[in-house]
Amino acid sequence: MLPTAITALTAEPLDLPLTEPFAIATGAQHVAHNVLVRLTLADGTTGLGEAAPFTAVSGETQARTLAAIQSMRERLIGQDVRAWRPLSVSLTEALPHEPSARCGLETALLDALTRHHRVPLWVFFGGSGTELDIDMTVTAGDRAHAISSARAIIARGITTLKVKVGALPPEQDVERLIAIYEVAPQARLFADANGGYTVPQARAFLAGLERANVPLALFEQPVSADDITGMAELTRSSRMPICADESARSAQDVLRLIRERAASGINIKTMKCGVVESLMMWHLARASGMALMIGGMVESTLAMSLSAHLAAGLGGFHYADLDTPLFIAKHPFRGGYHQQESRVSIGDVTAGHGVELA
Repeated sequence: MLPTAITALTAEPLDLPLTEPFAIATGAQHVAHNVLVRLTLADGTTGLGEAAPFTAVSGETQARTLAAIQSMRERLIGQDVRAWRPLSVSLTEALPHEPSARCGLETALLDALTRHHRVPLWVFFGGSGTELDIDMTVTAGDRAHAISSARAIIARGITTLKVKVGALPPEQDVERLIAIYEVAPQARLFADANGGYTVPQARAFLAGLERANVPLALFEQPVSADDITGMAELTRSSRMPICADESARSAQDVLRLIRERAASGINIKTMKCGVVESLMMWHLARASGMALMIGGMVESTLAMSLSAHLAAGLGGFHYADLDTPLFIAKHPFRGGYHQQESRVSIGDVTAGHGVELA
């Protein structure tokens, strides 16, 4: 048997308590009910992956994700991980509606492959760099919560704040942004509606910020995922970048956004499309001149390290939203990316994504 042949595949619940609910316009998580994937090769190398289903965003659940991964055992056992692209195609055909399951499996596949060859994933993905500058999220909530969150984030040495909006009426979200700007005037501010506004509400939100002289550097997914016409209207009329997230779940989605000029940037999240699909989305965005953000669902340091390797290795990312491990009270891992204030580095990783079970 080839040393790179898959001999075992397991999946188990990975329940991660959060320091506060991760609230967005469409719902909230109090505990991240994720899935840990372990894939073993014939030479004994083990690759780790994480699937992070977020029901409010994708409709996926932990139970569904576990079942999807376990259903792939017969398909994957005996396969050679060196054929990682054909294996990804096979997973996409088998699990078209389970992106986080595919991501967890692809992460474990690539981690095992690069550990076998003693290559860090940032080199495998392109070798462009090893560091990123990240933001941190102010989750949905009231004005008092926004103020306390902003102060805590600035105290960490992170100066880019991504504010979740769309759960409240636009005028109340404007009040939250004004309050954040008052306590953190030096911060760079993003707003992320997760599709929670209509076009008129998004316009009202932007107009309110303009009247209050609150600078906004990026507006992410202002309207629902399927409202491409609305995204295009706002992209044409806004003086700031409009970034697509839920509207950009695949390479095909990115092509549509490019053709209809419906966004000036995209947020690539491996959990919403898988690792290999993310590579295709990156190529399309780069070729069209779109700005790039790397993001994620509510993920531990395992999945976020994979995304850090992807973004740093490929290069060309303008924004990095890899903060959810900061919301996790406890997780069973060590290694992976190293963070100091807003800087994330994977330069010390010698093989794979570098994350081990503690």
